[in-house]
Amino acid sequence: MNLRMRRVSELIKQEVSEIVRRDVSAGDIGLITVTGAEVASDLKTARVYISLIGPKAKQASAVHLLQRQRAHIQHELGKRVVLKYIPHLEFEYDDSLERGDRLLQIMDELQKESDQKKP
Repeated sequence: MNLRMRRVSELIKQEVSEIVRRDVSAGDIGLITVTGAEVASDLKTARVYISLIGPKAKQASAVHLLQRQRAHIQHELGKRVVLKYIPHLEFEYDDSLERGDRLLQIMDELQKESDQKKP
């Protein structure tokens, strides 16, 4: 990814995060946070990664809510960002935080087992 694409991705992440925080009412779903964004090489589409602080069962609901609000989010993004094309947004759940937590748990368990085996 070149420097321009990284800068546009970071800008989209920041702006979409602010729009979601301000305009999207998640209700009983939980707190939706934007964890990242990746723009395509032609800058016409962007995949926005989200995570959810709340019930795991609501992950699909959070993505579905943002997909329904996509037109509004893109419209607001167009007001805030000056680009030739406002990218078509696609939302995807980011489970990397959960995988990282699970990896840390496994490492802690292995460390405890190792400590118990030492004489």
